[in-house]
Amino acid sequence: MNVFPLATLSRESSDPANFTGPGSLRRIEGALPADPRVNVYRVHFEARSRTNWHTHSGHQMLFIVEGRCRYQKEGEPVGEAGPGDLIVVEPGENHWHGAAPGGAMTHIALNVNAVTSWGDPVSEDEYDAR
Repeated sequence: MNVFPLATLSRESSDPANFTGPGSLRRIEGALPADPRVNVYRVHFEARSRTNWHTHSGHQMLFIVEGRCRYQKEGEPVGEAGPGDLIVVEPGENHWHGAAPGGAMTHIALNVNAVTSWGDPVSEDEYDAR
């Protein structure tokens, strides 16, 4: 058994080329045997911060840890999820996710056999559509 205290995970600022607003991520490396098919991240978004539209070649699971997650799959309404909720993104689904307007949000992202293809930023109108 291994324990990975949050303070020991290196912190990176979110890439402004792929995110709107402030945020950070921590790669949870070494939790599993070296396997390029599985990537785990702890991602933090400040209020209203979000990813760009994007797809993954494999499955992505988002485990909401704290706050409210706002998300959308292309062609569907904007939704929200809270602590303890799980969002499963199917391969090839164009989507985005981030923090709701009321405060910060953190999720654990588990990407399996997934290469991410980044798209356009999510507009304010898209983000606010409910």
